[in-house]
Amino acid sequence: MNEPALPMFGPALDPGPSFLELLRRVSPQAVPGSATGAPGAPPDVVHGTTVVAIRYDGGVVMAGDRRATMGMSIASRRIEKVFPADEHSGITIAGAAGPAVELVRLFQVQLEHYEKVEGEPLSLEGKANQLSQLVRANLPAAMQGLAVVPLFAGYDDRRGRGRVFSFDVTGGKYEETDFQATGSGGLHARNWIKATWHEGLAEDDAVDLALRSLFAAADEDAATGGPDLVRRIYPSVAVIDADGFRALADDVVEQRAGTLLAGPERGGRE
Repeated sequence: MNEPALPMFGPALDPGPSFLELLRRVSPQAVPGSATGAPGAPPDVVHGTTVVAIRYDGGVVMAGDRRATMGMSIASRRIEKVFPADEHSGITIAGAAGPAVELVRLFQVQLEHYEKVEGEPLSLEGKANQLSQLVRANLPAAMQGLAVVPLFAGYDDRRGRGRVFSFDVTGGKYEETDFQATGSGGLHARNWIKATWHEGLAEDDAVDLALRSLFAAADEDAATGGPDLVRRIYPSVAVIDADGFRALADDVVEQRAGTLLAGPERGGRE
């Protein structure tokens, strides 16, 4: 069987290390947001809801609830919203679930593609810029109601600290000083974090704060999934530090969540 030939480009048309530009040249229909159609979101689009990112003394904690909604119905109780972008960074998703997962996969490929072409990884700031371009490419779909709003965070070995970036649907990139939350319950989660976060926060305290903020958001926002003790469904949590991206095991999150829920204020402020 003959393998397909690799695409060839002239000097002025070479897409370089950008996988997005490569897609635009060889497969434009695969670029996020390239689909066209009548304005207005379809009534049966699955949406992911609340995600958070919190900087602590040695890195960043990222977390998301597990619920996805379809209008007024629960579409999924176990959706994943926290993903590794590469070894030292992660991405969380809120918004239209299908395009969001597609964007995450494309972003992961883009970072790997750049490193293979250039022989070195992008800086953390460069990774955030690449994600900004992908979100911007999805703008036509966002105008039809299929918005994707990620959070990006990682450990910057050049600065020796964790960093958090948020985005809007136009691809605007904003570095957050300490933390951010987005999605339907993002305001409630963010207010909870704001009241408790402090400089020098330890990793364990940051994990607990992320869980508490999601529990608080679930109390106020119907689209955010709270802890499900019967089905044993709890938020997804990942830690990113100098050693890389590390997703916490489900049983570890369950134990931490159980301790918080058993507290005197059911996960309230101490």
